[in-house]
Amino acid sequence: MAEAPAVLTLSDVRVLAAALPPPDAAASAAAAVREAQLTKPAGSLGRLETIAQWLAAWQGRHPARVEKPAVAIFAGNHGVVARGVSAFPAEVTFQMVANFAAGGAAINQLARTLGATLDVVPVELERPTEDFTRAPAMSEGECVEAIAKGMAAVKPGTDLLCVGEMGIGNTTAAAALALALYGGDPAEWAGRGTGLDDAGLARKRAVIAEARALHLAQIGDPLESLRCVGGRELAAMLGAILQARMARVPVVLDGYVCTAAAAVLARLRPDALDHCVLGHVSAEPGHRRLAERLGLKPVLDLEMRLGEGSGAALAALVVKAAAATHAGMATFAEAGVSGKSP
Repeated sequence: MAEAPAVLTLSDVRVLAAALPPPDAAASAAAAVREAQLTKPAGSLGRLETIAQWLAAWQGRHPARVEKPAVAIFAGNHGVVARGVSAFPAEVTFQMVANFAAGGAAINQLARTLGATLDVVPVELERPTEDFTRAPAMSEGECVEAIAKGMAAVKPGTDLLCVGEMGIGNTTAAAALALALYGGDPAEWAGRGTGLDDAGLARKRAVIAEARALHLAQIGDPLESLRCVGGRELAAMLGAILQARMARVPVVLDGYVCTAAAAVLARLRPDALDHCVLGHVSAEPGHRRLAERLGLKPVLDLEMRLGEGSGAALAALVVKAAAATHAGMATFAEAGVSGKSP
């Protein structure tokens, strides 16, 4: 896997997004041929069949294998938390990063079950973004620096990447970003996050409306939207997803915040997320709406809303099972089983 290219400006990111590699047609075709010969009625394994073919196409090999999965979690802090948009204080981001390091979080257990490496990448935690109701969340340099950090987190040899986040207040950033990218009303995109009461939810929606009004001139551009109302961990996730595409590493996306970051790429280029599957749909109501806008069908729907890559890692177990089933099953000829009658 080649090193991540240097990115110094948002224009550099646009250039990379314009030159994304396509899937491997030969590997995809080989998977389709084998699928038709396996000892089962056609289509009887449902989405496991399409997932196996997708995995082969983006790994560029057949049969596909999940032997070196990785989970990358990006953590950031948000100045807008001071506006009372979260049920938890900003210091919880630091505390949860320490919990990840100690092995005590849900994602630690899921990554271990998957057999995945777990990298937690703090992105300037001591320096929250600006309150985006008063100024852009990040300067261009800060945004690009976070994108580059995400790109660098994609390790050589990875054959499936799960992307997730941690950041108190980041469902507010995700909702503001979704509103900037797709329009509508703040109430359509903003949910209760970590457990806001009615008054907190009203504040959150008002804050998102303020942000849109302030940055109206910039939000026609996807990357400027990310810079103005996003966060460092969202920018880093975009970088990881972009670098994975360039390195032909298939990606499992996590929940609302991760999907909002990915949506920036989709707005730059409609096929930019073809190497991704959506691991799950969050209980956060804006996530389902965003997934529908992106045409992403979740692998799982378990009413989760934890973040930290938990839904992606759980769905990666399904992806791993799809690869194992496709590669390990016997064909009708190998098993001496009669095929479908003409």
